[in-house]
Amino acid sequence: MPAARAYAIDSPTGLFHPTTIARREPGPTEVLFDIKFAGICHSDIHTARGEWGPAIYPLVPGHEIAGVVTQVGDKVTKFKVGDRVGVGCFVDSCGHCDLCDAGTEQFCEEAIYTYNDHGRDGKPTEGGYSTAFTVEQNYLCHIPDSIPLDAAAPLLCAGITLYSPLKRWGAGPGKQVAILGMGGLGHMGVKIAAAMGAEVSVISQTRAKEADGLAFGASHYYAMSEPDTLKGLKKHFDLIISTVAASTNVTPYVECLKVGGALVDVGLPENASTIEFDSLVLGNRILAGSQIGGIAETQEMLDFCAAHGVAPQIEVISAADINDAYEKVVHSQVRYRYVIDVATI
Repeated sequence: MPAARAYAIDSPTGLFHPTTIARREPGPTEVLFDIKFAGICHSDIHTARGEWGPAIYPLVPGHEIAGVVTQVGDKVTKFKVGDRVGVGCFVDSCGHCDLCDAGTEQFCEEAIYTYNDHGRDGKPTEGGYSTAFTVEQNYLCHIPDSIPLDAAAPLLCAGITLYSPLKRWGAGPGKQVAILGMGGLGHMGVKIAAAMGAEVSVISQTRAKEADGLAFGASHYYAMSEPDTLKGLKKHFDLIISTVAASTNVTPYVECLKVGGALVDVGLPENASTIEFDSLVLGNRILAGSQIGGIAETQEMLDFCAAHGVAPQIEVISAADINDAYEKVVHSQVRYRYVIDVATI
């Protein structure tokens, strides 16, 4: 088995440290690739710290993974040595249920997550904070040549998390779209919605990121810290994507939707939020959620970003800085996505 260097954490209160893990030799339909860059997603932090339930320790997180193919199985048809590739949030599914057939493998009951899960062999899955990765070809994406690998990594989660609901709910010319919160997810929402042709607004807590929001493609920027901000936006938006992880009363945001508009959550607040249902009923409005996308849609997103010059705003760090980076993400001190240079592991 190929040995890979990695960074792991051993408990919810532990610190990341270097280690060595084993990757399997690629089977007939599998691909082995060298990881070049791995993004740090807030869900990595929630998982590593046990905030979403018990984790499998030692834990090697990372589901924003970009690299270069080094070996392929003898029945692999979709990839070759030297291809630039990426892996996102899941690495397997049953492949034959209605959900898989529809291209929504992420919802398959047998979907296997990139880390903190168990693979077909019963062993814990280990993610992208490592130097190599083995995966079935059907769960791997091509990274277009025009997207640098460091910038490509966060697209495998942050990119698809925003692309999927923006596409589904019709962001485009003539549509008023608001992105609630402008962090690692939100800034991608601004860029993608603008590239789709929508008129984009940012709703943030303060104006600290206003210059960035406008540079990313927003036409308007609103601060919740200013009095009566939402009162002035009632019945204004066709679509609001909420990326915030804080629990809240969503009623005032729903009231900012036009008749028939949709508020879609991707932020997964840790605790319950509240809503007054008349805000939905009296405007024929929709409250929805969105996860990631299937493999085909993820590839579509990568191709879209390449065609429109869309890439995340990143800061490349060394593996030794993971612990510090986690603290900065939690305290909203990252602009806007940390990416680990795997050569430093």
